[in-house]
Amino acid sequence: NLFFCFSCMDYGPIETEDFAPTGDGLFITNEGNFMYGNASLSYYDPKTKQVENEVFARANGMKLGDVAQSMIIRDGKGYVVVNNSGVIFVIDVNNFKVLGNIKGLTSPRYIYFLSDTKAYITDLYAPVITVFNPQTLEKIGRIDTKGHKSTEQMVQYGKYVFTNCWSYDNKILVIDSEKDEVVDSITLGIQPTSLVIDKYNKIWTVTDGGYEGSPYGYTAPSLYRIDAATRKVEKEFKFKKGDWPSEVNLNGTRDTLYFINNDVWCLDVTTNRFPLRPFLPYKGTLFYGLTVDPVTSEVYVADAIDYVQPGVVYRFTPQAVPLDTFRVGIIPGAFCFK
Repeated sequence: NLFFCFSCMDYGPIETEDFAPTGDGLFITNEGNFMYGNASLSYYDPKTKQVENEVFARANGMKLGDVAQSMIIRDGKGYVVVNNSGVIFVIDVNNFKVLGNIKGLTSPRYIYFLSDTKAYITDLYAPVITVFNPQTLEKIGRIDTKGHKSTEQMVQYGKYVFTNCWSYDNKILVIDSEKDEVVDSITLGIQPTSLVIDKYNKIWTVTDGGYEGSPYGYTAPSLYRIDAATRKVEKEFKFKKGDWPSEVNLNGTRDTLYFINNDVWCLDVTTNRFPLRPFLPYKGTLFYGLTVDPVTSEVYVADAIDYVQPGVVYRFTPQAVPLDTFRVGIIPGAFCFK
């Protein structure tokens, strides 16, 4: 198994290989362990059910770095955000080779493209959002987040970009993308963890409620539906204290919401009732990452197992019928469709 050879290869040169994947595929960013520098990138072909692990290292002869946070594709280029290394690698999605990088970032989390020449990068520890030009990879500005150090995922409604502040915070910031400045905020419960916007321009997020002994507080988490136009909370589904909801996702038509709270849950975005049964029940699994194929609405869920050994990804139909199971890297956390 190629994966196990490469996962142990922390020292010495890595021989490069040539890749030429055809058709559609799915990238999986495997976080690896904090401070271990064992983050990796996997690539899965849904048609052939073949997975290639450590493709970044194998294509480039070097390790990806410390904590692979997220990935996004635009114009045939994949932007791989490596959080604790403070770098974003830009790769060719057809051969996985590095085309360039953006360095000098504090703790980058996610990228959002506003145009061919402007994109935002959120940050876990810096009270700024970095603005860069995707064509030159040069930083062209920064947005002062007014003391909010933890910005995460981003969605857009009109000219406004919304971003959730997760770590020791309770806000969604509203950014005027023409002026590149924070103009408003929405107050929620403790620590909103992810963000999507549905077909009806409703923003969805979950809060995790913090943790016992947290200096910021510890409360029961919630799932929120917010109207993007009025910025008002329309609906709040409350969980019990100690629950840990995360990974809010939408299907391709953006009318069905998925998220993890031990089980994987699924609900219609227009509903006012919480589902009685989960989409995928918890069975000793450590569901950690989640995505929905925008074309087929198939669901992929990552199991981090014990945060030490290589994780597993499960693939299901929209009706929760199992389709495939495959091994990836350590702590599979995010996905990106090619």
